Amino acid sequence: MASCWVAEEPIKKIAIFGGTHGNELTGVFLVKHWLRNGAEIQRTGLEVKPFITNPRAVEKCTRYIDCDLNRVFNLENLSKEISDDLPYEVRRAQEINHLFGPKNSEDSYDIIFDLHNTTSNMGCTLILEDSKNDFLIQMFHYIKTSLAPLPCFVYLIEHPSLKYATTRSIAKYPVGIEVGPQPQGVLRADILYQMRKMIKHALDFIQHFNEGKEFPPCAIEVYKTMEKVDYPRNESGEIAAVIHPNLQDQDWKPLYPGDPAFVSLDGMIIPLGGDCTVYPVFVNEAAYYEKKEAFAKTTKLTLNAKSIALLSNRN
Repeated sequence: MASCWVAEEPIKKIAIFGGTHGNELTGVFLVKHWLRNGAEIQRTGLEVKPFITNPRAVEKCTRYIDCDLNRVFNLENLSKEISDDLPYEVRRAQEINHLFGPKNSEDSYDIIFDLHNTTSNMGCTLILEDSKNDFLIQMFHYIKTSLAPLPCFVYLIEHPSLKYATTRSIAKYPVGIEVGPQPQGVLRADILYQMRKMIKHALDFIQHFNEGKEFPPCAIEVYKTMEKVDYPRNESGEIAAVIHPNLQDQDWKPLYPGDPAFVSLDGMIIPLGGDCTVYPVFVNEAAYYEKKEAFAKTTKLTLNAKSIALLSNRN
């Protein structure tokens, strides 16, 4: 008999975060809708809480006020003494940790879905932080299968130096949802529909799990982050070349050594270096100019998950 990951307790507490970045409006729009009428996200036996994570940034329709809320949920920031000198997002992180955590504790929420938009052509993307998490791999497999034939990609950010302290990381099972392309400060009906469907399928999966359904072993294709690539720059540190047209909007597509990656105004083409095929993501993302990131290189892997079931529903 195949091995099985068994949970002793059902999933009980779920949060859906919108507005972690205040100018990514799909999550903001959906969460505000669910705060007014949450019937579609309620499931028997589940507490599902929609929540605006960065209300000041949402009000100003900007990514953040003082610093990126999606980068400050490390234990150092969460344990700092509260003072007016702390950046707004650090104080807000402490409030969120109090409401939905504490991080790394048994009292933390079971699952947090953190809703994001990207200006890059990434379609429906699920963000995974742990390649050995059978429960999340099974959930992502269910969402991908339910969305088909609409593609859904999985971005694995498991990396010793590139992993960051996400807002959702205070939950036992953190789930990032990224849908694009969508400009900052803009709403698109197709993107709204896609994100809404992703949440529906995720909640359906959790309900099936809680009701005792056993999910057989599965495998999913993922794109694991390798390194970030900056724009070419001149001696003053200014951008000297832009994303080449052949690469623009080609997220998830193979990029081979020697392929054009950047082009300067005088027509000089700068190719991809290295000796391996990569799969670029977050290509020309608007929010990442300040982070000096033109795109991220990924490699394609297959992750396998054991079957999963609730202990209370097994013979």
